[in-house]
Order: sequence, then C-alpha cells, then structure tokens
Amino acid sequence: MSYKKLEIYQLAMVVAVDIHKMTIQDLPKFEMYETGAQIRRSSKSIRVNIVEGYGRRRYKNDFIRFLTYDQASNDETMEHLEILKEVGSLQSSEKYNLLKSQMEKLGKKLNLFIQAVERSN
Repeated sequence: MSYKKLEIYQLAMVVAVDIHKMTIQDLPKFEMYETGAQIRRSSKSIRVNIVEGYGRRRYKNDFIRFLTYDQASNDETMEHLEILKEVGSLQSSEKYNLLKSQMEKLGKKLNLFIQAVERSN
C-alpha cells in the first residue's frame, strides 16, 4: 500500500492546499511573508512527515516519531490560524471554522493512527 492511500495523508493534503489558498486569497499582503509563510510551512510539514514516517514504517519507533511530529505540526498550524483570527488578519469566520474543523479532524485521526501503529506487531 502507498502512503497516498492513507486517510491521514489525504486529509493532510487537503489541509495544506486549503491553508495555502487561504494565505494567498484571504490574508493582507503584510501577512503573506510573516505568519502566512509560517502557517504554510507547518501545514505542509504534516504531509511531508507522514511520507517520511511511512518510508520508515519498518522501524516502528521511527514511524511513531514522525507521526508525533505530525501532531506537533498540526498543533502549530492550528495556533497560527488562531493568531491570524485573533489579530484580525483572517476576517472570514467561515474560512476559519472550516480550517479549524479540518485540523481538529486530522489531529484526531493522527492520534488514532499512532495508537494503531503502537498496538501493531
């Protein structure tokens, strides 16, 4: 099976693309190079760590370590999103709620996936 078939990878891809689009379409220009760049990097690192961890899945502890990085990157992305909302740079409550919901769902699925990997032989 390919990592591309993992539900967590597919959801992480949607989140990364949606975050990227939000930073281009909805943020003021000055945020593009500060928080916009940070949130793009953290959201994209979720996908990248899933891929790298999956490549190391033969080594269970490495796989779990990279999945744990995914959780941290998801949390970081959520924090950047909240900051953008709090300071008024992201004014669309609809966009904020959609992205927040996607990241909460991804965080839960990552947690369940880690638990499944931990239980596996």
